[in-house]
Amino acid sequence: MIPSFNHTVENQLNLPSNPTPKSAALALVFGGILPIIAFTIIEEKYGTMAGLIAGMVLGVAEIIYETVRYRKVSTMTWIGNGMLLSLGIISLISSEGIWFKLQPALLEFGFFIFLSGSWLMKKPFMKLMIEKQNPTAPDFLKDRMSGMTLRLGIFFLLHAMIATWAAFFWSTEHWALLKGVGITISMIVYMAAEIIWMRRQLRKLNNLHK
Repeated sequence: MIPSFNHTVENQLNLPSNPTPKSAALALVFGGILPIIAFTIIEEKYGTMAGLIAGMVLGVAEIIYETVRYRKVSTMTWIGNGMLLSLGIISLISSEGIWFKLQPALLEFGFFIFLSGSWLMKKPFMKLMIEKQNPTAPDFLKDRMSGMTLRLGIFFLLHAMIATWAAFFWSTEHWALLKGVGITISMIVYMAAEIIWMRRQLRKLNNLHK
């Protein structure tokens, strides 16, 4: 594929580019994962306090990287790493790493509040997004996005409950695995199920109109 003129000029002048939808999606799923990995590795070898400091340093590094790379920091990076830094400071003061480990659970619970709140206010987030991106989308798809908003909120609530349990009772390695891999795999499975169901419903709807 031949790059566009603007993209070519941007590369030649070494100008910062804006975050792409792909990078935004990765930030949503993997936001704060590097600090989690650092905390897990360092905590095992050098103790909880060293792990906390390492995780917080990488959290700051992620923010600096986006600032330099894009000249702006994504909302998810601010939320994820901002929460990591805040809970990391609390953990350092209390000498308890549990607060740092609660970051994934609190973040996912925040997603639940946001999504379910938008659904209860009759302004489901997923429906608003599809209407903004594709105003001519069929009503069937819009209604589907409305229900998906609630289901996705419940998904995050269930995952937040598991993450809370993991923070208190699982080993650091298993907790980090849940944060780094568990949410990703479960999200892929959930979204695949949504797509399959949506296609089946759309097929039934098309058959009725034949």
